Amino acid sequence: MKSTNTERAVAAAISTASALGLAVDAAVVLNDSNRFVIRLMPCDTVARVTPTTHHAGHQVSPEREVEVVRQLARTDSPVAGLDARVEPRIVEQDGFKIAFWTHCEGIQSPPIPPADYARALERMHAGLRQIEVTTPHAMDRVAAVQQDVASRDVTSDLTDADRRFLANMLRDLRGSIASRQAPEQLHHGEPHSGNVLSTIDGPLLIDFENTCHGPVEYDLGWVPKEVADRYSGADQDLIGECRGLVLAMVTAYRWRHDDQHPSGRKSGFVFLDVLRDGPPWPALDDVTW
Repeated sequence: MKSTNTERAVAAAISTASALGLAVDAAVVLNDSNRFVIRLMPCDTVARVTPTTHHAGHQVSPEREVEVVRQLARTDSPVAGLDARVEPRIVEQDGFKIAFWTHCEGIQSPPIPPADYARALERMHAGLRQIEVTTPHAMDRVAAVQQDVASRDVTSDLTDADRRFLANMLRDLRGSIASRQAPEQLHHGEPHSGNVLSTIDGPLLIDFENTCHGPVEYDLGWVPKEVADRYSGADQDLIGECRGLVLAMVTAYRWRHDDQHPSGRKSGFVFLDVLRDGPPWPALDDVTW
């Protein structure tokens, strides 16, 4: 994001943490894409700072994320937890929604072994079956993306041909997946490799702001193929369709006028080309730009 927004986010995180009694004299920005992740020292907490306008209309909810993780803490779920020193809630400050999380010590290693990644997902899904949180359906999220593609204000740089192509792709894949009537439950919503930390305690899932319900295969559409292949009892054909849907959704995100992903329009063009190549769809991590 622009440096002024980063400075505002850091200032809001420091101010809020200090008001909650956490000692802060330094901040390290760990991520400054569409929302900020900031490590504060010496209290060693991680502030997740979300602009209040973040993906408006997409039912993205930092409040729901806090509630999901608070409940998952009572299960055997491999998730990064909330900071126990402060109340588990969202604080609004200067146009941001802020929550504080435990800093998880990472380890430098090769990518998480697929079998470990798959087991972490299975444990997380088992935990999600034990909690009660009201969430949107995964296909509601797709519908919001369809509205973005249809809006020339939101995705103004899409050509007419690309807009029609992407709209048709989202419509067809959404309809095909829904028609399968697969078993449904709560799931993460975006468990791609960027949302899995490699820690001394094993893989831990983060970023539950998109938690929704639907088939677990939707979650598996976000992960490397080697991981999905090792997930017990999953419908591999449905995962394949979900991969295509995920690619179409990410493509649309890259064309939003307010998207702040570092890859910018470059990846937007690449994703369109990948979609045009047709199935079998590659996993998200296999798309490079």
